[in-house]
Amino acid sequence: MSENSQNLKNIGLKATYPRLKILDLFQTSDLRHLTAEDVYRLLMAEGMDIGLATVYRVLTQFEQAGLLERHYFESGKAVFELKESGHHDHLVCVQCGKVEEFFDAEIERRQNQIAQERGFAVREHSLYLYADCLRKDCPNRKL
Repeated sequence: MSENSQNLKNIGLKATYPRLKILDLFQTSDLRHLTAEDVYRLLMAEGMDIGLATVYRVLTQFEQAGLLERHYFESGKAVFELKESGHHDHLVCVQCGKVEEFFDAEIERRQNQIAQERGFAVREHSLYLYADCLRKDCPNRKL
């Protein structure tokens, strides 16, 4: 956590225990996309006494500092993920909410080509594909 402490100081945030725990959670969790409520529940399960308002405040601070990226998938709830180098897009199941990341060079090439053909240059983009997952264990799968 000492590296995280220095990282927080480098972006102008005091390295408080809640901030360090939340950053560590994003770095070590198997789940890449977490809501504020997910973070709150995981911290409570670890026995940490923290308020939901504090979780929201820290997540917003991390987003503003460029550590986290906020997404609004189909549910309308804000979902956060670590902002790491390397672009990726998202495939979201509209039935169970499962999110899968992917990168496809051909999709990236075509987006840039389409923009250029229309007189634009892409600065950044987000691609969310909403679909029905075909997993047999999807809890909301339609038969």
